[in-house]
Amino acid sequence: MASFLFLSVLFSFLHFTSSIPSIGITYSSTVSPPPPPLPAKVSSLISALKITSVRLPDPDPSLIKAFAPTNTSLFLSISNSHLPALASNGSVALSWLRRHVLPFYPRSKISLISVGNTVLDSTTIQDFSPFLLRATRNLHHALQELGINKIQISATFSFFSTITTAFPPSSAVFQQPAGDLVIKPLLQFLEQTNSSFLINIYPYNLFRLNSEIPIGFALFQDNLFNFRDDPVTGIRYFNLFAMMADAVLTAMAAMGYQNIPVVVAETGWPSGGSQAEEVEANEVYAEMYLKGLVRHLKSGAATPLKKDGVAEVYVYELMDHSGGNNERGRKWGILTENMTMKYNVEFSSGAKNSGICLVAIWFTNWLLITSMNLILGFIGIQG
Repeated sequence: MASFLFLSVLFSFLHFTSSIPSIGITYSSTVSPPPPPLPAKVSSLISALKITSVRLPDPDPSLIKAFAPTNTSLFLSISNSHLPALASNGSVALSWLRRHVLPFYPRSKISLISVGNTVLDSTTIQDFSPFLLRATRNLHHALQELGINKIQISATFSFFSTITTAFPPSSAVFQQPAGDLVIKPLLQFLEQTNSSFLINIYPYNLFRLNSEIPIGFALFQDNLFNFRDDPVTGIRYFNLFAMMADAVLTAMAAMGYQNIPVVVAETGWPSGGSQAEEVEANEVYAEMYLKGLVRHLKSGAATPLKKDGVAEVYVYELMDHSGGNNERGRKWGILTENMTMKYNVEFSSGAKNSGICLVAIWFTNWLLITSMNLILGFIGIQG
């Protein structure tokens, strides 16, 4: 009976540790301060920070190559402007892969490719959504033609142009008509190909839009009043990130695709705003958000609704820069433009290894206790 109880606890604990999301970083090479750092310096820096996953929105081949000697997992993105060509001709997809993937894979550990980024945003000059599904399928078929089966193909969406509401999460659905015309066919493709749904989640932007949200709730701060209860599910939320993530999961479930993994392609808090009234965009709050996010993810409770609802999270971004279209001029980097650290945040996800160590300690203690019981029992019999 004791052995059965121990094994039950052991297996449940192992399941718990395996569900902890990995934490990565975004590096935008085209918007780095001029001149951009050498690719080898960037890969070395990211390895030194113990960050094991990197998202490259503009994947230059030299940068992809620079990560070959490392164990860093790469998440590549294809810009929206390439979608019409990718959708029109499968040979274009093959050409892109021959330049960005084939020369480096599998030494460079490319795990995921996003076809486009936030194609549904109303701020874009051109509507690329009609090309999305065809481009995604063409890239997937091109990978198969090359004999590559372990790279996921997906597309990245923005929370604000995709989900109807963040609260209550149980009421969230995908915005129409894009929900039925774009997202549902893509979810079907993702299910068929065992790929993930990619979405950008920015609590900072939602906090700015809703004055009723307490700053502590957005910054993962422990406070008696920093919670919201979903009146339908009864789930209590202690931070805005988890609430927004569950809204995404609910919208996916409403379409019948609740088992597809979710990857948060971008999240973060700016240390500087583009407007004078953005007083909450400061280094103190940015560090609080990042530390709270990492603590929350390492706790194994990324979303209250589903234990393993979020598979990966990518912090936006590695470095500050001047100008460009970086979230309307805000500063999101964990490093300054001079590549010095702004915050004391440990991004490495040591929880999986520590979980194994804890299980080893449990097992050792169980063996000691069992041995002592056997010895005492034997002494009792002899006596």
